[in-house]
Amino acid sequence: MLRLQAILSCLAICLGGLAQDSLLITNVRIFNGITPELKAGNVLVVGGTIAQVGVGINPTRGTAVIDGSGRTLMPGLIDAHAHITLAAIPMLAAMTAPTSYVHHVSGKEAEATLLRGFTTIRDVGGPTHGLKMAIDQGLLKGPRIYPSGAMITQSGGHGDFRMPHEIAAPCCASPVLIEKEGIAMIADGPDAVRQRVREQLALGASQIKLMAGGGVSSLYDPLDVTQYTPEEFLVAVEAAENWGTYVTVHAYTPRAIRFAIENGVKCIEHGQLADEEVVKLMAAKGVWWSLQPFLDDEHANPKTGESRKKQLQVSEGTDRAYALAKKHKVKTAWGTDVMHSPNGGAHQGAQLVKMTRWYTPFEVLKMATADNGELMKLSGPRDPYPAKLGVIDAGAWADLLLVNGDPLRNLELLADPERNLVVIIKNGKVVKDIR
Repeated sequence: MLRLQAILSCLAICLGGLAQDSLLITNVRIFNGITPELKAGNVLVVGGTIAQVGVGINPTRGTAVIDGSGRTLMPGLIDAHAHITLAAIPMLAAMTAPTSYVHHVSGKEAEATLLRGFTTIRDVGGPTHGLKMAIDQGLLKGPRIYPSGAMITQSGGHGDFRMPHEIAAPCCASPVLIEKEGIAMIADGPDAVRQRVREQLALGASQIKLMAGGGVSSLYDPLDVTQYTPEEFLVAVEAAENWGTYVTVHAYTPRAIRFAIENGVKCIEHGQLADEEVVKLMAAKGVWWSLQPFLDDEHANPKTGESRKKQLQVSEGTDRAYALAKKHKVKTAWGTDVMHSPNGGAHQGAQLVKMTRWYTPFEVLKMATADNGELMKLSGPRDPYPAKLGVIDAGAWADLLLVNGDPLRNLELLADPERNLVVIIKNGKVVKDIR
């Protein structure tokens, strides 16, 4: 039912876009998401997509005009590892507050995300289907969402946030809160994993997220624990591939990463503890590495106790992970993984700027636009937005940022989106204009 509603929503948006007046953005220096040069020109938008890029484009009757005054026009930013329904709400509130409250918080965070210049996110775990539907229908402002739906985990795995008394409950007990809310689904054994994957696909997942190893915020599993068997990975991958899409996994350690890759997984989330041998395997298999700039700094999600110890272990591996990704030319995506932090999202742009510790500003911008856009397209026929993303090119979605300055020279501009993003356009519609 939700899949049908999502299709109808998309049709409504596309048909509505055809009726929109066109928009011409003039006098801009264009970063197209792919090449390091800024090229002077104009961009014509018709409906929700870019119709033409170049010089000498003249407005026709009914065309609105935005004069960029020599500013930089770039693609909207893409966060490849987000949890939009869980980002801004503390863990205790997420587990105890009324569902309606949780979703109101996520709606507010979605609008804030868009106004920070992030026009697309890949949500890798959480009950985002309803939020996505509301955004796509224009009821709320927010980014495009590539939803994974509920995270799939084993008993005692990362994402198993049941209380001890719930784990000991009878086998036929009613679903626990995390399953009722669509945050995570517990699945043990190939048959259960296959069923859970199929359920998330039926509900509208564009890709599937499995937990392959221990996590920082886990209640039960140490960081070094390897989760799921080859048979369980294989049925998950088969079920996803039968729907034309892929499986991505949460994993930090070499063993967890290797298990996942050898059984058909196409993307690794995190991986800060990877060794060189497994990174070579990633490169050889063409697997994506969705890394986050986890450091022990002001952007780290607040942790205490054992979780704090695990957090420090991960942050200590971040520099080496990026060095190995660059050395072996692994396809690398960028994301933030903000969770349970009411103020964490405000630093989304600053976390992008932090990437200059390892990459040039051009490399960072390309990763957060064209490269992340390429990763989104790994969803194949389950792609909810089947046009080019993360680039300024004819036929691409008209998700655009007009920047007050040159981010290729000064990436710090994106750490202050309120001041420096003077125009934000999503789907051909202006959502912010402070020229």
